[in-house]
Amino acid sequence: MGNKKLLLAISGGIDSMVLLDLLSKTDLELYLAHCNFKLRGEDADADEAFVRSEAEKYHKMLHVAQFDTKAYASIHKCSIQMAARELRYSWFKDLLNEKEYDYLLTAHHADDNLETFFINLSRGTGIDGLCGIPEKSNYILRPLLPFSKEDIQTYATEQKLRWREDHSNEDSKYLRNKIRKELTPLLKEINPSFLESFSSTLNHLKETNEIVGDAMQIVRDKVIEKQGVTDPSVIHFKVKDLLEFSNNTAYLYQLFYPFGFHQWGDIKSLLVSQSGKQIFSKTHRLLKHREYLLLSEITENHSDTAAREIQDADTLIDLDASSLEMETIKISGSEFNKKLGNGPNYAHFDKDLLTYPLSVRKWEKGDYFYPIGMTGKKKLSKFFKDEKYSLLDKENIWLLCSGADIIWIIGKRMDNRFKISDKTKTILKVTLQT
Repeated sequence: MGNKKLLLAISGGIDSMVLLDLLSKTDLELYLAHCNFKLRGEDADADEAFVRSEAEKYHKMLHVAQFDTKAYASIHKCSIQMAARELRYSWFKDLLNEKEYDYLLTAHHADDNLETFFINLSRGTGIDGLCGIPEKSNYILRPLLPFSKEDIQTYATEQKLRWREDHSNEDSKYLRNKIRKELTPLLKEINPSFLESFSSTLNHLKETNEIVGDAMQIVRDKVIEKQGVTDPSVIHFKVKDLLEFSNNTAYLYQLFYPFGFHQWGDIKSLLVSQSGKQIFSKTHRLLKHREYLLLSEITENHSDTAAREIQDADTLIDLDASSLEMETIKISGSEFNKKLGNGPNYAHFDKDLLTYPLSVRKWEKGDYFYPIGMTGKKKLSKFFKDEKYSLLDKENIWLLCSGADIIWIIGKRMDNRFKISDKTKTILKVTLQT
């Protein structure tokens, strides 16, 4: 941890004060962050004042944020506890980025791990939820996880530390507090070494989870085939292979729960449904397309469908995560070279045949074009079907148009009517930049 900048989340309670004291005895570069959620009136302000004084005592820089937690919970329609969690971790992450801290440290301990286990168990979870709180996850470190609450209290007493008591921790209307006050003491009464036994069990569960992870990687290699035609981030799962598993619900869970899916019955039905059926999690979409399930991320700007106008003088047009580069090339008849041709990411048009402004838009029902290399017109719906495009592929397609005519299915096929010839005097070269 040498040369790392660490940010400690400090509430003023005994756990974070013990961690502060321990870390202050090292050479680590340490900074503090305190959240005032404005939920406990004068007590919350007294906690903030206490933390400020302790930060001065330990000679540590302190960041403080005050939140209107109730208003946030009301606006986002979530519980007060969830609102406080989202607010603090969002702020912590902003601090890490802004101040270039390397890690966030929290004072979770072994009893917290036990409580989290039973919370997840009571709500229903898979093996991941039973593995407890990790000592390290992304940018968060939890150095006190191996130690019990009793260990922490003993250290605080011996070192004559000061701390603040949060009396809301005594309110049994919260599930975590109910487990802490009623279930945990009973378990420790039944088995005084329960916490050590529980820690051993967690280690076995983690080891089992690693075996499951290794096995699921083999499964993923088997059932995932290729990336999307128009969007490489789309993952293709082979339906045939998914149906072959004797207990495919268990496999579906392991494959899709990381993407927020919980409707296992719906996913099983999707395996045997017609193309075009789809279900959604909060972050992802799962679409049935022929012999595949297609997994794609839902983003705020997933499909910007607004048409773009292109004037003769324009040289660059933005399209979602890509762009079109426009270049005009003057030639004489003797300079015509069929080797210019067309490719997936560029096309050449006889500019004198085009009508400005050009436009770029998404496809619509009834659209057609005259595919280069063929005679006659073809509906785009038929072209998409022949090319085996999924709904996702079709949504990602852009069309370059001259007036009402489609001159290029961008990145795929251009129109025969606007190709260059030995009569061409001016070429418009259009390049797709991805």
